[in-house]
Amino acid sequence: MLQSITIRRVALIDEVTIRFHNGLQVLTGETGAGKSMVVDAVNLILGSRSDRSLIRSGSDKASVEAVFDVPEHPGIRRFMEEQQIDYDGRTIIIYREISASGKNICRVCGVLLPLSLLKTLSPMLMDIHGQNDQLFLINPDMQLRFLDETGDEGHRQLLAQVGSDREAFMETHRTYAQLVRKNEGREARLGALEKEISLLKKARVRPGEYAELQEEKKKLSSDTQHFLALKNAEESLVSGEEHAALSLVRNASALLSRLAESDPDYRELSDRCENLSLELEDLSYEISSRCSAMDMQPDRLERIEKRLELLSRLEFRFGVSPDELPEREAALEKESAELKGLTEKLEETAAEHKRLLQQYRASARKLTESRKKLAARFEQHMMSELTDLGMKETQFHIQFEEREGGKPKMPQPTGDDQITFLISPNPGEPLRPIAGTASGGELSRLMLAFKSLEAAHTGVDAMVFDEIDTGISGRMAQVVAEKMIAISREHQVICVTHLPQLAAAADYQYLVCKSVIDGRTMTSVTSLPEAERAAEVARMISGADGLSSESVQYASRLLSAAQQLKKG
Repeated sequence: MLQSITIRRVALIDEVTIRFHNGLQVLTGETGAGKSMVVDAVNLILGSRSDRSLIRSGSDKASVEAVFDVPEHPGIRRFMEEQQIDYDGRTIIIYREISASGKNICRVCGVLLPLSLLKTLSPMLMDIHGQNDQLFLINPDMQLRFLDETGDEGHRQLLAQVGSDREAFMETHRTYAQLVRKNEGREARLGALEKEISLLKKARVRPGEYAELQEEKKKLSSDTQHFLALKNAEESLVSGEEHAALSLVRNASALLSRLAESDPDYRELSDRCENLSLELEDLSYEISSRCSAMDMQPDRLERIEKRLELLSRLEFRFGVSPDELPEREAALEKESAELKGLTEKLEETAAEHKRLLQQYRASARKLTESRKKLAARFEQHMMSELTDLGMKETQFHIQFEEREGGKPKMPQPTGDDQITFLISPNPGEPLRPIAGTASGGELSRLMLAFKSLEAAHTGVDAMVFDEIDTGISGRMAQVVAEKMIAISREHQVICVTHLPQLAAAADYQYLVCKSVIDGRTMTSVTSLPEAERAAEVARMISGADGLSSESVQYASRLLSAAQQLKKG
């Protein structure tokens, strides 16, 4: 059960703590007082999507903290162990905080958890019926879920088996579909693969080859530049032309030698020029030796450039680096081998595909048989519940839809069944789908009947009803109140209501009021003592007409009658 909830900075609520109890509890108050804010807070605790508009104006964050007392529950125990949360087997504290910046904090017993895990835990703690839940009543998928939730352990095992068989089938189905698509273009793809593999085999690319060739090209280019520079220097020194440096220096040396023979003053110049001639001869010899020592391969550089060009073309064609071309070749050869063996693989997968489909269909048929038995019981129980709710003449039937052309659809996690809830509110009228047939009040009573049946199977102790009484008045209001009393004997029931009959039937009543304090509107929630409940119920009876002695007397009779009903 929900022991307490503390709401801070949510809409018009500044801070309020509500302590709940066993049995039937109602929240009442004038329209717009803020009863829905309490339900919004409960929804936050149960993992609903946060809305920053819930944050009170002027605040940067809002928070809700709830304390649950849940006797030993195997599912909750397993959840706590999986998340490594300390748990005493009873008390669970959930904290939820939303901020204006968009930050969202969820804590379970002090441990930070993602919202997805809170949504996994919350259905085991509380069931909540909101004002829009009747829309789900006309949804075929929700109708199927309602039916399945009333099944026993054997039915749940069948449902789990169908889900497991469907998953196994879908995994093979995806593989089979891929193989079929591959087989459609098999021959064309094999032809393309043969060309690409042949091209790569002919190229014989080695890992690291591209980098090696680049380095070698760089070195050869450098060596060529050095060789040409040396050759030009050698030609400048020793060329047979008249203007070569060595020839000119030799001529100058001969002229100065003759001058020195006739005049000793020129001896030094002659010697220096002769030494320069010898130095140039030695230099030209050194340059010539180096040129001869260089292993020039003019055609090698051309071959390297052609090879690099080929590798670049392959890189562009196959979309991988030159070093990855050998891996690409291996991958293409593997694909080619797989395509050549595709026929055999396709036959094997087709056989497995058929086997798993048959396995799923067999499980789905068993589930259908179980559902039809369950539907017969469900119909009986619904008729009983509707009788209790003043709809004795209403006929209720679950129709199993036939597939178009008799062909079953693609396997689904919930089996092959599609059902429709049919009702006939008036004798002599044909059964029709709930959508478009039931009035607002009838939808409310149908929803209450479903929730009554659901409560007996979910194992959830706490239930919240947000205005389950929509469209209900008069004698039906008392019927709904009696039904809520019956549910509250086995469950904690928290109900937002406008019905005085339902308010009078409560074990505990909370008044939600809106007031202005220091210029700001605030919503408060007060637990009403028994002595003040008659006045609040009377206000609900009188409405805009104000309190009267008659309404107070009638309210007192309602409260007294409810107490007698509970004792009975």
